[in-house]
Amino acid sequence: MIKEIRQLNIMLIDELPERSMAMEKLLTNLGHKIIARASAGEDLTVLVNRYLPDIIIVDMDSPDRDMLEQMQSINSDHPRPVVMFTNDDDSQTIQKAVKAGVTAYIVDGLQPQRVMPILETAIARFKEYQSIRNELEKTRNTLEERKLIARAKSIVMKQSKYDEETAHKSMQKIAMSRNMKLVDLARSIIAAAELLK
Repeated sequence: MIKEIRQLNIMLIDELPERSMAMEKLLTNLGHKIIARASAGEDLTVLVNRYLPDIIIVDMDSPDRDMLEQMQSINSDHPRPVVMFTNDDDSQTIQKAVKAGVTAYIVDGLQPQRVMPILETAIARFKEYQSIRNELEKTRNTLEERKLIARAKSIVMKQSKYDEETAHKSMQKIAMSRNMKLVDLARSIIAAAELLK
């Protein structure tokens, strides 16, 4: 038995109005709310920004280049779980869809009993991916900050004839006295050194 998940605010994208109505009926019967409907030709990024859906469901025969570019843009600007129901089982299309940010790519249409497990899996995978993405970004920022601090420390060592430890302590002391982060002080030191070249 599948546990119930909270009501989802869904953006539904479909090429065919009759198919869209059937999908909407199925989703609302499962307790979810369709907050936006769109066709493939609309500016989906604007709609996602306006409605901020919990999940995006795309139902189309085959995702074209424009649709995948819009999914890529959404994934960059407003990441959301995206479930795509399609009839296109081409491996290159699948790879492009996943690269564009599609969380679940389902071939051979929609079967009512599969909808909830698909949505739950897509949301779980999306959350895990976002967690990994955030951790990677945090690690990149930390590495960049360390590089800036090391570069500034090198400048201080050359200018003041300090050893590495003394230069670091001096920078820490100045940063604390000015109530600023060490990395911000490092940026200031680097900028000042570049001006004096």
